[in-house]
Amino acid sequence: MPPLRLTRLRLTDFRSYPSFDGRFEGRIIAMAGENGVGKTNLLEAISLLGPGRGLRGARAAEIGRRAGGQTHPWAAWGRFEGPHGACDIATGTAGEDSPDARRKWRLDGEVLRSSAELADRAAAVWLTPQMDRLFQEGASGRRRFLDRLVWALEPAHAREVAAHETAMSGRNRLLAEGRRDARWLAALEDAMARHSVAAAAARRALVLRLNAVLEAGTATGAFPAARLDLLDPIAAWLAESPALAVEDRLREEFAASRARDAAAGGAALGAHRADLALTHLPKDLPAELCSTGEQKALLVSVVLAHAGLIGAARGFAPLLLLDEVAAHLDLARREALYAALAALPAQVFLTGTEADIFAPLRGTAEGFRATPQGLVRLPDFPVPNPA
Repeated sequence: MPPLRLTRLRLTDFRSYPSFDGRFEGRIIAMAGENGVGKTNLLEAISLLGPGRGLRGARAAEIGRRAGGQTHPWAAWGRFEGPHGACDIATGTAGEDSPDARRKWRLDGEVLRSSAELADRAAAVWLTPQMDRLFQEGASGRRRFLDRLVWALEPAHAREVAAHETAMSGRNRLLAEGRRDARWLAALEDAMARHSVAAAAARRALVLRLNAVLEAGTATGAFPAARLDLLDPIAAWLAESPALAVEDRLREEFAASRARDAAAGGAALGAHRADLALTHLPKDLPAELCSTGEQKALLVSVVLAHAGLIGAARGFAPLLLLDEVAAHLDLARREALYAALAALPAQVFLTGTEADIFAPLRGTAEGFRATPQGLVRLPDFPVPNPA
């Protein structure tokens, strides 16, 4: 099955770029450039061509280029080659009356209802410097990270999470307004229960399969062995009871907690409450107690194992977007990372401030110098065979 590849990226009024048009031939793309020239903006644009709000989690109104005292409508377009053949994916607010308009998505020119419909055509997983605090901050970031891993294996997961959010928002609104229409609430709680169980089952299955790869250590090389733990009562119930029984239990819990949830402003149970823990196995130490370098190495282990798992399970791996990841690794682990990336079936986009940091990738990676105007090919990084 052909791997997933991004071969062309075009941007209009996206962040710092009035326009951008880049073509990629390699499987590993290294982009070097000073801070502030727009390297992360390019990774964000790629991340927005799949499900979700991208690597910055930004609202559509925050993405357009700011010039002349105003924020412009924006657009991102990508040409992908993959297991379903070639396709064009576009997103943005361009063509709307206001940059504050809601973001839209197109697949081969056809308008989609949501980004969830892209899940079986494009997927990306990323590591950014901001994720260095993933295990010191709130659960929402860890849950989004986990869901991106799940989407690559189960594209329908994106729809389950979105459907749960829609049903939960409707229930929250009714409870906040003091409207206790039993039938309406029961219908929304039924949807929450079904979609929560589906989401929890997909997350649990991914964690179990990923832990098996991490335990074997075949995909992570010199990076530390790790274990993921899904912190979710619904997933724990699924380990002991059939899915239909867990759905019934959730419906009962939702009905019984209406007054409490109304007072709290949200549901205490549901797909939105899951969390993720990560353990450094050689030290038997939770990730939040590890050093920054160790946490980065643990996340690299997870991403490498995930790429190998998805490649084996689906025939293609998600794109890997690694922003400044090598800068936080010592020389041995940096070389181990490059060796692991060269062996993976995934297309990888790497950024760094200096081209020298990518020197071991000469002959393997396609190299560019990033500038505010776009990408300039590095002459000492000849285009490798993309096979």
